Formats: sequence, structure tokens, C-alpha cells
Amino acid sequence: MKVMVFVKATQDSETGVMPSEQLLTEMGQYNEELARAGILLAAEGFHPSSKGVRVRFSGTDRTVTQGPFTPAQELVAGYWLWQVNSMEEAVAWVKRCPNPMPGDSEIEIRPVFEAEDFGEVLTPALREQSDRIRAQLETQQQE
Repeated sequence: MKVMVFVKATQDSETGVMPSEQLLTEMGQYNEELARAGILLAAEGFHPSSKGVRVRFSGTDRTVTQGPFTPAQELVAGYWLWQVNSMEEAVAWVKRCPNPMPGDSEIEIRPVFEAEDFGEVLTPALREQSDRIRAQLETQQQE
């Protein structure tokens, strides 16, 4: 199963406090472990929400709001995308993670929808389209 692992933002991350060299070293080692285990698919950190925007949809209308956004603890500071065998495996890996923030922090794990989760709503044509897009993305990543 695929899971998205969200590192929740904090006041520090939202004010632009950068991680220490020690934390970057520890996270680098952790990411190497994830890669060696074959579960790491992607990992990135985000700039503070003050550098971002939100687009709100209401029917056909779109409203753009400039950051920063609050409350900080509801925002995401970074993520990993993992391929694991179970939620329990994902939890075990998260428990091994260095604390991603200088103080208290939180990591959230959410399963990613797989094609079979959509049942009959995912028609053969939609499945074929999804497969084409995935193949194109794989080709682009190899370039």
C-alpha cells in the first residue's frame, strides 16, 4: 500500500527557522534507510505558507489567497511517499524518524487511494487513461 506521511508545520517552520546541520544529517541517514528498505518513493520539504497561495473553488469561481495561513499546526511542512505492506509498518518507520522539528512535532500517515478502491466507477477507459499517465510520468522521471 502507498501512504503519504505528512510532517506537520510548527511556529518555527512557519517563521522560516531552518533545520540544524545535525537534523539534516539525521534526516539524511533516515532517508537512506528508507531508500535501502525499498519503501521511499518521494520526499520533500516545503517553504513556509507565507510563500504560498490557496485557490478556493466555488462552482466555476476561483479565489486566490496569499499566505501565510493559520493555524500552523494544520499546515504541512514536508512529506514522504512510501510503499509499505501495512499501516503498522508505516507507523513503525515513523517511530524511528528523528524529531523533524526543534520542539514538539507531529507526523500524520494517510493511505493513498489505489485503483481498486474506486470499484466499478473506475471504468476500463479511465483505468487505461490512468495507466497512460503513470507510464508517461515514469518515462519523464527516467530522463
